[in-house]
Amino acid sequence: MGRPARIAVALCLPGLFAAGLACATNYTLWIHGRTGGGAIGNYNDFTYFGPNTTPAGINKKSVNWDGRSGVASQSAYVRNALDCFCTGNNWCYIATHSAGDMLLGYTLANYGGSTRQVTNAQANAAGVCTASGGSQTGWNIKWVRAAAGSAGGSELADIGAWLTSEPLAQQHKVATARALYNHNDTRGIWFYMYAAARGTLYSFALPGQDDEVVAYHSSGGVSGSSGSSFCNPGDWFCNDLTLGAGTNQGGRPKWAYHSVVFRDDGEDYGHYTNRNWGGVTGLVRRDMESLAR
Repeated sequence: MGRPARIAVALCLPGLFAAGLACATNYTLWIHGRTGGGAIGNYNDFTYFGPNTTPAGINKKSVNWDGRSGVASQSAYVRNALDCFCTGNNWCYIATHSAGDMLLGYTLANYGGSTRQVTNAQANAAGVCTASGGSQTGWNIKWVRAAAGSAGGSELADIGAWLTSEPLAQQHKVATARALYNHNDTRGIWFYMYAAARGTLYSFALPGQDDEVVAYHSSGGVSGSSGSSFCNPGDWFCNDLTLGAGTNQGGRPKWAYHSVVFRDDGEDYGHYTNRNWGGVTGLVRRDMESLAR
């Protein structure tokens, strides 16, 4: 490869690849949770998480959806983002918060084996990128980091603590969430789970350790058709949520390709971002900044 070609690849400049050279770019996608956030289609609107100026991984993009409707209808927005930034020579790191974990899991299980068009990574106002030629199966995703993941449901939905007519709240009933899609089918992509334990207001309704919205059985990626009680080491009244991908104390396994990388032994972190990268999301943001490059 000659010097001009090496410069083109290094700078990744558009218009320099007529000779067939391809530019590879890494992106960091952030998928928010329930209640909504930034404008749908605007990948630079981080209203849900916090200031856009805060470092949160290479070429960060916010995948916005309405935060209220069922995941089947909202999955299209995730697919648009994945098609935009995670096809061709481009690869993605993904961070999720709360219901974003469920939305991404549903999308991978149901569409991760589908044929996707390679795009130009240039989104229009609706968040859709133009096909640039070629196709592939699924998306190029390095790994996922899930803060306070609610893919296993929340007992708050079961007791009606949320607006019960809201489709997303209905889907967060524990048994419903766990039957919504095949949680083991991540297309071989690892989900690294961050489980927080600073629960207060609704702890009476949430089994074991919780962050005020989801219990460890969900944020820790524990498998099964129902919820269960998991705690930090030293709690005599429930089994330990174990670190890593191994089986939890008491014999209950985690979903396939799910690994607990943070368990809140000090009960220091809550569920909410407070629109300032707060709670356990702050730990994921820190790790995305250092690892998503």
